[in-house]
Parts: sequence; C-alpha cells; structure tokens
Amino acid sequence: MAPNWPHIDLPHPPGRRPVIGDLLAVRPPKPFQNLMAAADDLGPVFEIRLGRQKMVFVQDTELARELCDEKRFEKKLPPGLAALRETAGDGLFTAYSDEPSWSLAHDLLKPAFTRSAMQSYHGVMNDVCSELISLWDNASGPVDVSPALTKMTLETIGRTSFSTSFDSFTTDEQHPFVTAMVESLRRGQRRGALSAVPGGRLLLRRGAKEFDKHRSFVDGMLDDIIGARIASGDTSTHDLLGLMLHSAHEESGDKLDPLNIRYQINTFLVAGHETTSGALSFALHYMTRDPSVVAKAQAETDAVLGADPDAEPAFEQVAKFRYLRRCLDEALRLWPTAPAFTRGPRTSTVVGGRYPMGPDDWATVLIPKIHRDPAVWGEQAESYDPDHFLPANVRARPAHTYFPFGVGERACIGRQFTLHEAVLVLARLFHRYDMKADPAYELAIAERLTLMPVGLELSLTRRTPSPEAILDRSPDSAAAEGDACPVDHVAEAMCPVTHTRG
Repeated sequence: MAPNWPHIDLPHPPGRRPVIGDLLAVRPPKPFQNLMAAADDLGPVFEIRLGRQKMVFVQDTELARELCDEKRFEKKLPPGLAALRETAGDGLFTAYSDEPSWSLAHDLLKPAFTRSAMQSYHGVMNDVCSELISLWDNASGPVDVSPALTKMTLETIGRTSFSTSFDSFTTDEQHPFVTAMVESLRRGQRRGALSAVPGGRLLLRRGAKEFDKHRSFVDGMLDDIIGARIASGDTSTHDLLGLMLHSAHEESGDKLDPLNIRYQINTFLVAGHETTSGALSFALHYMTRDPSVVAKAQAETDAVLGADPDAEPAFEQVAKFRYLRRCLDEALRLWPTAPAFTRGPRTSTVVGGRYPMGPDDWATVLIPKIHRDPAVWGEQAESYDPDHFLPANVRARPAHTYFPFGVGERACIGRQFTLHEAVLVLARLFHRYDMKADPAYELAIAERLTLMPVGLELSLTRRTPSPEAILDRSPDSAAAEGDACPVDHVAEAMCPVTHTRG
C-alpha cells in the first residue's frame, strides 16, 4: 500500500514515541474509544502513526459531508479492514470497489432486501424473538443483555439468509462457529495494527496455528452449508444462499464463484448479527434509564399490539412503532455499532480548501464525532433524546450528518433488515416486560468488529399491557410522518435497498 498523505504533517496526540509512534494514544483493548478521547483537542483533521503506518482521521462535520460526495470520493480500505480479507476475502464489506466481485454480488443480492423479501423474513424474526422471550421468561435473575441478543440475531440471520439454524437457544454454550469467527476477526485486527510496526511480523507468528485452526473451522462449516444446499437439488432463490448459487447477472450472465459465496456468507453472518445485537443493546441501555422513554415506548406498543402480552407484530405493524424507531435511531446516533468509514478521492483533489489528497490517500470519518456536533444536534448533543428524530428535526438537518450504516453506494445493504428486526424486537420486549437497569451500571463497550455494550443486565417483570394508552399524536410525531418510509432519513433520501456498504 502506498504511503498515506505523505505530503502533509497533521496534528497528533501528545506523547509520540520512536518506533511505536502514537500507539499509547490508541492502546488496546479499546483503541477506538481511546482514539475518540485523544481526538478532542486535535482539530478537524489529525493523524495517528503506528510504526511506518499513517492514519488520518476527520472529525469535522463539513469535511465529512464533503467526503460523502460520491462523484469525488469512494470507499477505501484502511489497513485494519484490508487485513480482514485474510478471512472475508472479497466479500461485500472487504472488497475493493473496483473488484468485479463486488459489483456482481451487489447486483445479485439486491432482491434479498426488497419489501417482498422482508415480508418472507418477518415470520422467522418473530419466531426467534419468541425463543429469546422464552429464555428470558425463565430467567432466575437479571438477564445479561448483549450475549442473549447476539444469540438471537445470529439465529435470525442464519435461518433467514441460509436456512441454517445454530441452535442458539438449546444450550448455554456459545456456538463454536461464533468462537472461531471472533478469534479469526481478532487475528485480522491484530494483523492490521501490527503490519507496520517493527517486529510486528514476529508477534503475528504467535497464535498463527490457533488462527489457522479457527479459520479452517469457519471455512469448513461454510463450505458444508454450501455443499448441502447444492446436494439437496434445491434451485430456488428464496434466501441469500439461493440467490448466490443460482442467480446470474441480467446483463453479463456472470455468477458468483464458490469461494466468493463463502466470503459473502461469512460477511453476512458476522456483520448481519453483530450490528443488530449491538444496536438493540445500546437502545435498551439508554431507554431503560429514562422512565419517560419507557412509558412512551410501552404506550406505543400497547396501542398497536393490544392487551395480549404474547402478541406478535404483523409485518405492516412494524412501521407503526415510530417512537421506538426514534429511540433506536438515537442510540445509533450516540454509538453507531460500526463507528467509522474510510473515504479517498477518485482523482487528486483538495478537501476543505486546504487539505490536498491524491488517489492513494484516505481518511477515516469518526462517526460519533459528527453525530455529536452541537452545531447540528444542538446543545444537548451528548444526551440521549429520541426527539432528535422527530420528522421536523430530521428535515431541518443537512444531508450527510447521520450515517450509522455508512454512505453512498457502499452503504450497508442489510440496513432495512437490521432496522425491521430491531424495531420488532423492541416492540415485543417493551410490550411484555417492565425492564429495570442497575442504577450503578456505567456503560462499558467492547470493541470487536463492531461496538457492543458489555455487562449490561436488566431485571425483568412481566407486565399487563394497557391498550387504552393515549399516544402522543402531535403534528410533529404522527401526522408529519404520515406513511413515509421509516428508513428514509437513514439513507439520506436514497432507496434503502440499492446501496451497500462493505
């Protein structure tokens, strides 16, 4: 990889050392959170050096908006993401934009996220959520939120996309696929961090055999899923795997090769369950700490679902949970589970009128910094407030100031899936339970491929729904919303099924 921004020196955290550079400022196990703290006094654009590797970060809203211009800029793979190709290859998330496999997979998989496809997934989402509720109904004490939600979302993506069950709720143990997957990703992240540090290659030799064992397990399991479907003679395209095996591009006639299909399955299993469980966990953390938020959430679920605590939302009802959707959006504003994206120019250009960039240069946008800009979000930008997503407030904000699922043609292809599942789950949980958080708990966040709350426990009490609850139907909260697509403001007015991130 060519040197990044070799023509300019930028502000950096204090304490830079020979050889290791700024490693102490972004030390594991929380490099992103440490980076966020270090960035506070470094201005709109700054750099981090790790050995020979220079990384440039943007935390200024106007510069970030400029980088979102698809005509001038495109997605780039920073070293940490490029290192994941060791496991995920040219899957949607880790492919280079000019790789033919990316555009082919992008076009072939769009039908998997149309409205009709989402309707076919809806029943499975309800079924798996019922299994989570059964688990929580029988809990003898507070429930550990994030691991349970991760089981649920992994099971959902497995059943809907590949017709494969991980038997997530039949055992207390983590499925070996998850263990192997996490270890493979951890190795990839370490590889990206150590690739430019003197002696890094020697450090990577440690654990190489263990990594090879985990990667072989993951690859073998995915190949077994593919092989079993081929052997079954099933040529339908009812799920992602069917689309990948049996669809051909309508213009070129090209099909995905078996290795790329394995990479795509890996990508969807990893990204498809971690982002959703993280988003739900953050939402439950913030919502359960504000009684007024809980009251509004329960009033909405009761009004839509009625008096039966076992009620399952119909597909059309999910869009009616507008307040819950705002609660979810606000959690993703404060802590987007994929907290950064990297952009570079298509040709030489100047950013912000003062920062020259060549085609080999790239800069990473720190999404939480943009999401917390008081100039955009007001004086209470650091506080959790679902009213940030009232329709009038959404319309008043500039474009490209909220992007929890990335931007442009590489925005997350599965965001509609994530949002539908997450709102459905929130509705069922608030309809069924009074959930109490430990007042002594302080948010702790683990950094894997995505961000995830850890140690978040909730005490659950079964409740009796009150369907006579009166909802807030002020012009801003209901009439102004009308029947608009509930994901439009995330997509910056783009169609929610035609763009992918990855």
